[in-house]
Amino acid sequence: MKHLFGPVPSRRLGFSLGIDVIPAKTCTLDCVYCQLGPTPELTLERKPYVSAGTIIAEVTELLQNNPRIDFLTFSGSGEPTLNYDLGKMICGLKKITSIPIAVITNGSLLYQKEARQDLMKADVVLPSLDAVSGEIFQAVNRPHPDLNAERMIEGLRKFSLEYPGKIWLEVMLVKGINDSKAELGKIRAIIKSLRVNKIQLNTVVRPPAEEGFFPLTQLELEAAAEIIGLDCEIIAEFTGGKTTGILQGNEELILETLKRRPLTLKDIAAITGLNLDETVKIISLLLVKKKVREKRTGNRKYYSV
Repeated sequence: MKHLFGPVPSRRLGFSLGIDVIPAKTCTLDCVYCQLGPTPELTLERKPYVSAGTIIAEVTELLQNNPRIDFLTFSGSGEPTLNYDLGKMICGLKKITSIPIAVITNGSLLYQKEARQDLMKADVVLPSLDAVSGEIFQAVNRPHPDLNAERMIEGLRKFSLEYPGKIWLEVMLVKGINDSKAELGKIRAIIKSLRVNKIQLNTVVRPPAEEGFFPLTQLELEAAAEIIGLDCEIIAEFTGGKTTGILQGNEELILETLKRRPLTLKDIAAITGLNLDETVKIISLLLVKKKVREKRTGNRKYYSV
């Protein structure tokens, strides 16, 4: 299962089976809040990094274990729309399962017609809009030199008018960078020009790869949500219980998941089906082996490779 991870507990998608179709940290942006580390080389070139046949075969095999999965989600090590076989993958998965398909994207390639077309068969697309002003977009998203805020917004606008499925737009706020009343007002104005089903406000919950970037408090998030309005919702804690324990006792699969997504002990217990004491034992052993590390964000401890 080289390209799959989880199912992981997602605050937006329930139990989400991650489908990773991009090499580690291959992206169009180098966002300051990214949990996976800096982007070594920014790119806008779409390539067949992983074939559709490989992904369909891996998902087919995993589904034989009948795990609890709420969504098949294209996300992981980089920007999934950089894989130009993405549309074939979505169509192929639709033939083998009725589980809904989601794509988490930064939205940076939606100005390209081919990228928009590849997403048409997905059930839910979750793009981002972190900034509208050019200098703030540069500060928080640190894009490829050929990307700017206007190009991203125009692509998002075209996609929102063409796409027949659900669009859940995420706004990721970083304290002191893109959370001013002025910028939030500009974000609101752009969102009003889009067709979206949900507006989801988020902040730096998992540890960012770089130091010096901090989350908003709950009160600050509530104030930001009030400025944006438009039924904007603050992403809540995961409360989905446990999955069927497909990762139980499998150290390699747990590490593959933590490589792509930092998790708390509670999260790890949810995806392994183990109780909290058993989870503590496994993570303690991995810490001793120096296979995982612990990092605190706010009052939470996260574990990653």
